[in-house]
Amino acid sequence: MHRTPVARVLPDFPWDSLAGAQQLAQAHPDGIVDLSVGTPVDPVAPVIQEALASVAAQPGYPTTHGTSEFREAAAGSMARRYGIGGIDPDAVLPAIGTKELIAWLPRLLAVGAGDTVVIPELAYPTYEVGALLAGADVLRADSTVAIGPQRAPLLFINSPSNPTGRVLGVDHLRKVVEWARQRGTIVASDECYLGLGWDAEPVSILDERVSGGNHEGLLAVHSLSKTSNLASYRAGFITGDPELVGDLLAVRKHAGMMVPLPIQAAAAAAMSSDTHEQDQKERYRERREVLRAALLGAGFRIDHSEAGLYLWATRGEQGRDTVQWLAERGILAAPGEFYGPAGAQHVRIALTATDERIAAAARRLAP
Repeated sequence: MHRTPVARVLPDFPWDSLAGAQQLAQAHPDGIVDLSVGTPVDPVAPVIQEALASVAAQPGYPTTHGTSEFREAAAGSMARRYGIGGIDPDAVLPAIGTKELIAWLPRLLAVGAGDTVVIPELAYPTYEVGALLAGADVLRADSTVAIGPQRAPLLFINSPSNPTGRVLGVDHLRKVVEWARQRGTIVASDECYLGLGWDAEPVSILDERVSGGNHEGLLAVHSLSKTSNLASYRAGFITGDPELVGDLLAVRKHAGMMVPLPIQAAAAAAMSSDTHEQDQKERYRERREVLRAALLGAGFRIDHSEAGLYLWATRGEQGRDTVQWLAERGILAAPGEFYGPAGAQHVRIALTATDERIAAAARRLAP
């Protein structure tokens, strides 16, 4: 029987193509400074570790909907940190890491063949992968005008952006919501970097100034990987339109998409305490200042980058050439082409390295 593997409809995994540059950077006498991925390197706060251990002896299955403590902590954190009130904890759904959620979201929302999923012109690859897994077409567009008349049941936005760090303002977001509601399009807003604003204040799609206090047709995706250093825990959540969240819950129950109970307890602790999050933000702020100054001193131009964990930089050449230039100095970055054709002359440089490695990169960039 003929079988077409699912992997054949997907693009190659981008970071696999960095093997040569990685090998070159690793050959530096002082070791590699890997700024190609946004992997946290700082410790998990003790309050989170203690919460994880507190339920480690419980043997039963967790629920797909999550504990009430998790859901209430998520709703509380949205109100406290971002000023978003009115979130019903029942409209919160835990996720096994938000990359998983985004990859399966089109399929779980009944998007399929003949449909179009709209993603940003420069976007984390998982948005495209999610559309392809559902059998849908992909359109890269940063404006609703570029979408035209075609049917688009799902539109992804990402502010602050990965990779560019661009922040979409209230007026822009409100226009997107108005456009989507006129056409019955669901807006899924990836807000994993919402708490990491530097030169601009990011705004959630659920902000009353954007949504009008009505979450119909809107979904906000939040991760604890960046702000609480929980990438290894795979902890996040989605919230917004109660009806849509209910649909997702019903399907995820059947598919066994359950977040482990210890992870839920740890995530609830992380969302109930702001001190560790604020401390982590200051670490990234300091690293950003060091790395930004070094890149500008080395002749780079930095575009956008007003929020998030990356600097979107260019030397006015093909990004792959810049990756090679950096690798010769023991620094590994991601070429902008990973995120779409419009990124061909940029590189994405992460702030997620230790103070010592960031300082090493700055020294190597010095003229």
